[in-house]
Amino acid sequence: MRVESNSVTMDPSKFVVLADYVPSVIQEIRYYSTYNFIGDRIDGYEEPVALLTREAARALKSVANELFVMGYRLKIYDAYRPACAVKHFVLWGIEDQDIRMKPYFYPDLQKQELFVKGYIASRSSHSRGSTVDLTLLNMDTGKEVDMGGPFDLFSEVSHPDYKGITNEQFRNRMLLQSAMVRNGFKPIDCEWWHFTLEDEPFPDTYFEFPVSAQYLLR
Repeated sequence: MRVESNSVTMDPSKFVVLADYVPSVIQEIRYYSTYNFIGDRIDGYEEPVALLTREAARALKSVANELFVMGYRLKIYDAYRPACAVKHFVLWGIEDQDIRMKPYFYPDLQKQELFVKGYIASRSSHSRGSTVDLTLLNMDTGKEVDMGGPFDLFSEVSHPDYKGITNEQFRNRMLLQSAMVRNGFKPIDCEWWHFTLEDEPFPDTYFEFPVSAQYLLR
């Protein structure tokens, strides 16, 4: 399929259900739930399932295999994110006065600062289908690995190189980051959980179809 630069499309034909490629993956799709920085289910999330481009899913399978041998499983918070979900974020930031989730996700910032500081973008790499938010689960303890700060905490604490955490927490971040980078993903400087496939297949295309495994079967 040939698409124009920065176009938006509903075509899901190049996407897969991540669990079909990585059966050991754990999914806690936060934007399907109400436990997120807005406090409501986000537009476009019809099922709590991680979808990715086929290329990103294959690369993440290699990450999962590498870390599984070391005693870890991947836990996914978000993967493909429809463009309408990003619009939901933006409208919430501009028009909605609701700040009920502020103590949990942005305790030290005003809503408008989330955009200025780059924590929320008006266009997200997630909508291109090859970006994933994730952490590690320790198979011995059955618990998430301590990363020194939770997913979607909009704070300097979430920067991968933040120095105000313990050595063990920093090592955990680097364990995840190193495995992702070795397998073709690139990190960003403000979120330890966020990675995009370096050679993403749709660098200029944003997708709009819903987060639904059923939609892929149509």
